Amino acid sequence: MKDQFFGRFGGSFIPEILYNSQQQLIDAYESAMSDAEFVGRLKSEWQHYSGRPTPLTFCNNLTQQIGGAQIYLKREDLNHSGAHKMNNVIGQGLLTQYMGKTRVIAETGAGQHGIATALISARLGLKCTIYMGATDIKRQYPNVFWMKQLGAEVIPVTTGSATLKDALDEAMRDWAANYDDTHYLIGTSCGCAPFPEMVAGFQSIIGEEVKEQSINQIGKHPDRIYACVGGGSNACGIFLPFVDSSSTELVGVEAGGRSDAPGDHAKRFNTDQARFGIAQGYATRFLQDSEGQLMPTHSISAGLDYVGVSPILADLEENGKVRMISANDDEVMTAFSQLMRNEGIIPALESAHAVAGGLREAKSMSPEQSIVINLSGRGDKDIFNVAKVMKDEPFSAFLNDFLLEAN
Repeated sequence: MKDQFFGRFGGSFIPEILYNSQQQLIDAYESAMSDAEFVGRLKSEWQHYSGRPTPLTFCNNLTQQIGGAQIYLKREDLNHSGAHKMNNVIGQGLLTQYMGKTRVIAETGAGQHGIATALISARLGLKCTIYMGATDIKRQYPNVFWMKQLGAEVIPVTTGSATLKDALDEAMRDWAANYDDTHYLIGTSCGCAPFPEMVAGFQSIIGEEVKEQSINQIGKHPDRIYACVGGGSNACGIFLPFVDSSSTELVGVEAGGRSDAPGDHAKRFNTDQARFGIAQGYATRFLQDSEGQLMPTHSISAGLDYVGVSPILADLEENGKVRMISANDDEVMTAFSQLMRNEGIIPALESAHAVAGGLREAKSMSPEQSIVINLSGRGDKDIFNVAKVMKDEPFSAFLNDFLLEAN
């Protein structure tokens, strides 16, 4: 695993100053995962702190409305902090202690990874610094508020597009300067080795649970599994345990954004604007201009507008193991409302992409077939964006009155 590649993707393209820290992390991860005491504590924290296993919920009303396949949701929104992110941060937080380090840094887009990192840092007594794009801070300030209350230092990143890509760049710089006592707790299955495999490994508890739950509840494994794809941690988590299954198709749903024009979406597949490249410590498919410069992205959801994608998913797609589709902003809002109104579940806007893709295709399937949609997070954090899109004037008036009273 020293310089792990997934086909032609992955690897380690890092400055020499990070080499020793990276090798230490690789060795520590391999050692920890073969240590029964570490694995036992990991499983205990997943259960008693985060609330695993999360349920597999049948959507009877949506199934009847769509009229095709039986629709199930894997409820990662019911994890502590409201997203799948807790699976990974518990693992890496414990690994930080295992290495004897006292500080973690992290990058975040939608804020869910940031708040999860702040939570586990408070629980384990670790110093915590979060890098977040200034644009994303405006979109997701409730999460920023709670990160600060938990004791984390939140640093706004104003360079570039001031989103997830730029936050990741700043976190890498911090790690290079402070690697002696600091672990970079990366939030998605990207970056140099061992991050892609490590994050995907911690997240694979999602798919392992679905394997058992689907047999118990459906009587077989699902015919298709859908997951939204930004960096790719929730998709890797639910897909990887099914990669060798001949009976389950794996479908990733990217951010189609406003249009197919450059800068209007975050699609790394099914577009001629993305191709093989090396950046941020690893090789994968990046959105790039004609000179190889990373391009701006857009998504209605702050967590899916990353310019690259997990090298694991890039390899699986290239080898026909995963099919990639996309959902545009309008489709996402429609799916968001459908799930709320029919099932009483409020999804994160990221997860609503998977819902949109799953509902679109479920209608052409038979009632004997079943799909599982990975509901990777809940929508509390998106209230401001959703209210703005839905033009909810009473909510805008409420915010104005609140600000006037506060001043």
